[in-house]
Order: sequence, then C-alpha cells, then structure tokens
Amino acid sequence: MKDTNDPVEIGGVSDKPAAGAEGPEELRRQIEETRSQLGDTVEELASKADVKARAKARGAELKDKASEAGHSVQGKAVQAGHVVQEKAVVAGHVVQEKAVVAGHVVQERVPQPVRDAVTAVVRGGLRNPKPVLIAGAGVVVAVGVLRRRRNGRR
Repeated sequence: MKDTNDPVEIGGVSDKPAAGAEGPEELRRQIEETRSQLGDTVEELASKADVKARAKARGAELKDKASEAGHSVQGKAVQAGHVVQEKAVVAGHVVQEKAVVAGHVVQERVPQPVRDAVTAVVRGGLRNPKPVLIAGAGVVVAVGVLRRRRNGRR
C-alpha cells in the first residue's frame, strides 16, 4: 500500500526532494529546472483537458480530408465524362459512316425513274403539305378499320 507521503511522479518529474544542492547557484538551477518541468506538465494537462480545441482541430482535419476526397471524386468524374464523350463521338462517326454506305446502296439499287418519282413527290409535299397530311390521315383510318375487321370487331 502506498503512503500518501510517498513521492509521486508526474510527466517524468518526481516530487522527491532533490539531492542536496552544493550551493545557492545549484539550488537556483534546480528550482528553475523544476519550474520548467512543472510548466511543461501543466501545458500537457491543459491541452488534454481542452476538449473544445481538440474537437476543433479534429474537425479541421476531417474537413480537409473530405475536401481532398471531394476533389478526387470530381477529378475522376471529369475524366469519366471525357471518356464517355470520346466514345460517343466515335460511335456517332460509325453510325454516320454506316448511314452513308446504306444511302449509297439504296441509291445504287433503286432504279432512276423511281428515285425521280420519289424526289418529285417529296418536293411537292414540301411545297404544299395539306394533301400529304390528308393522305396520311386517310392511311391511319384505313389501317384502323382493317385491324378491327381482322380482330373480329366491327
């Protein structure tokens, strides 16, 4: 069992009486050293007891980490966007090339009189769209009637 009068060690400093000083200068030096050690110990205890400051420091640390993570994610998203954009451009070029080839195939296989007739109809429809709209509506009605008859309804 410890005696309450036993020396206690705090922060590496013992409260044991110093070995005899060899003079007033030695005693002053020992007192100054003890004060310095005591001041350091008090500062350590004060910093550990200042929960608000420690929480603030930890909050600042976490905020910095979150900011770094956000910038990292943002950079990756930008990079992914560029990759997708490049792939879309390439895909668009492929589709455009295939459409050109298909257009050439159609142009080669359809006889010239048919192409001329289609061109004339399209140009006429663009100049006067009413007859085209009326004909389109008639086709829709005719298809609806035929479908009803086919399904057994009248």
